[in-house]
Amino acid sequence: MNNMNKVFLEGNLVKDPEIATTPSGTQVTNFSIAVNRLYRKGEDGERVKEVHYFDVETWGRLAENVGRYTQKGKLVRVEGRLKQDRWEQDGQTRSRIKVVAELVQFMPQFKKAAEQTAGETPDSPEGDELHDEDIPFM
Repeated sequence: MNNMNKVFLEGNLVKDPEIATTPSGTQVTNFSIAVNRLYRKGEDGERVKEVHYFDVETWGRLAENVGRYTQKGKLVRVEGRLKQDRWEQDGQTRSRIKVVAELVQFMPQFKKAAEQTAGETPDSPEGDELHDEDIPFM
């Protein structure tokens, strides 16, 4: 029986990516994304926003492009797998889980219109301007 380890996330970079090169010359890029979840809670329908942060690692050509074309605040879609790192520190076993990206898509940025027309809600995509950049999809 095969096991599955696949994750899909879409969120904004928390800070600029950190780019490094291994001794063998392979590039690796690490970054974190914030993923928002909006939902209604309780009988009164109070709107709640949860924010979750995920560490992401990219390698090779993908790492080069992520380092070149992304920065803090950019919206990205990540497809990859989960990886658990373990190490010993002060006699204790520590671990963390991160996403190793196999695909990173640079998503279009939407800019809210300064004045919204009547009937539009702040979450409505109508009235948003698409800012398309010449960025390759990974």
